[in-house]
Amino acid sequence: MAAKIEVLKLGEGKFQVRVAEGASESAHQVTISGEYYKQLTGGKHSEESLLEWSFKFLLERESKESILARFDLTEIGRYFPSYERIIMDKLDSI
Repeated sequence: MAAKIEVLKLGEGKFQVRVAEGASESAHQVTISGEYYKQLTGGKHSEESLLEWSFKFLLERESKESILARFDLTEIGRYFPSYERIIMDKLDSI
């Protein structure tokens, strides 16, 4: 069963992401700067779409419980150096 990812904008550059799998769920506070958002998407996709694809990327590599409860989106690349390239390629293809 695929995880259900819900992204809620809380304010400028601040989001709540909820991941539900089966009977359990996790919640995450994520920040993203406008500059980093534009770098990854070229402004062609919404911030919410970027976060959804970013969480799909993470869930392919770790459990939802292993994802930090609070983080800035730039932190993903520190743990997974291929993140930016993969996300930009994915978003370019949709």
